[in-house]
Amino acid sequence: MSRADVTKAIESMGVVAVIRLKDSAKLRGVVDALADGGVRALEVTMTVPRAVDLIRELAPTLPSGFLLGAGTVIDVETAKAVIDAGARFVVGPVFRPDVIRACHERDVPAMPGCFSPTEILTAHEAGADIVKVFPATMLGPQFLKDVRAPLPQVKLMPTGGVTLDNAGDWIRAGAVAVGVGSALVDVKAIDAGQFDVIAANARRVVASVAAARQQTLHHGGHEGRGG
Repeated sequence: MSRADVTKAIESMGVVAVIRLKDSAKLRGVVDALADGGVRALEVTMTVPRAVDLIRELAPTLPSGFLLGAGTVIDVETAKAVIDAGARFVVGPVFRPDVIRACHERDVPAMPGCFSPTEILTAHEAGADIVKVFPATMLGPQFLKDVRAPLPQVKLMPTGGVTLDNAGDWIRAGAVAVGVGSALVDVKAIDAGQFDVIAANARRVVASVAAARQQTLHHGGHEGRGG
């Protein structure tokens, strides 16, 4: 898939699972549970032990249509390594123009983390395919709505503080997708081998996003522009 195709797929899916596991041996079980629940994009953060090796091992064996990406990527060397290992998209907690360039040279979408409107627009102008609004915990859906008013051209994906219950609120506020971590990928459930819990969480967040999108369409799109 091309960079544009992957970006469109993430937008279409609407949910990216974000995983920070200490026991990387259970990652395949998480992938299968997510896919069973309808979540087909997973961001493996670089804080996971052996993250690059895991991406390399998992990439050829994924369910059809499943997108594996890398998160917490903050330098060019790591970006190159994860892409070479098979990552289809690259996410970071911060905005690094050189990381965006390195990703685009390899036809892979870059999703840098930004916090302020100025940073969001700067990242967009630097070529960010989707801007990760992070940490969204501190901001809330109204912030996203307020930013989208004068900057409707920017694709935003809130991450941090997105839950199974409020994912739809972010979509209604204008997010193209949401990044969901511990609320979706419950570490206690994983440790206990309860992958059915992960699948149930996935179904719940997918349903929340779908309902919010349907509601947004019914109301004629996002509300007016400001700024």
